[in-house]
Amino acid sequence: MNQSHWQDVLLSPGNDDQVWELFHENSKNGRFSTSATDQGVRDHIARLHESLPYEGYPMVELPRSLEPLSLSVKDAITTRVSVRDLTVCPLTLGQVATLLHYVYGVSRDRKDVAFPRSLRVVPSGGALYPLEIFFHTAHVEGLNAGLYHYNPAKHHLRLLCEGDRTQAISQAMIQSEIALGAALVIFITAVFERSVFKYGDRGYRFVLLEAGHVAQNINLVANALGLGAVNLGGYYDREIDDFLGLDGVTHSTIYMAAIGKKNG
Repeated sequence: MNQSHWQDVLLSPGNDDQVWELFHENSKNGRFSTSATDQGVRDHIARLHESLPYEGYPMVELPRSLEPLSLSVKDAITTRVSVRDLTVCPLTLGQVATLLHYVYGVSRDRKDVAFPRSLRVVPSGGALYPLEIFFHTAHVEGLNAGLYHYNPAKHHLRLLCEGDRTQAISQAMIQSEIALGAALVIFITAVFERSVFKYGDRGYRFVLLEAGHVAQNINLVANALGLGAVNLGGYYDREIDDFLGLDGVTHSTIYMAAIGKKNG
């Protein structure tokens, strides 16, 4: 990670300005706010990757046949709990494919309207889908231990780094024991340009809202698969970004989740 990049934009510790106030005020819509034209937006996003390709890394095709979910929407919502006391358990590739698809997968294309983005299972400001999904596991049957990237458009994985890196993740978290009990750790990251080119500072709001939609899906789908999940905001951002190979400014981690067996 280019450390000097984030150091250039960091406010000094003695700054009296509250960052959240500056952000909230500067991301408000005004009656005279301007944005790109529809054609300008189409032209711009046609030049961007729908999902980071990671070409050249080993590819793993995911099963197209998804696992059945054992709970209704009502039951998945009302029985959802944050499970901090997780236990490692074996997962199948079918479970992982099901989880990823219902978390951020493609639901339909828009070829009929010549829109250069397929639609996903979560709402997204302008259908721009600025998020990327990574995960680490050492407990999926038939899958080498390592760090993976999920490509929703192609429904496949890329193996970015082979080997069990659980300890490295644990050391980059405030509650380090959570990673040690997880069968799967998910990283939700954001490529901010995909939203802010159209919406400016307000696009950053949309990115965070979308991450919340994805995180809720993680909880509900994990619950419906009989697994436990917990959302994670307590991590050392720059260490996790460095672990994922992100620059931390234009592309950065904004949310995490751990999945494993429920205790009790």
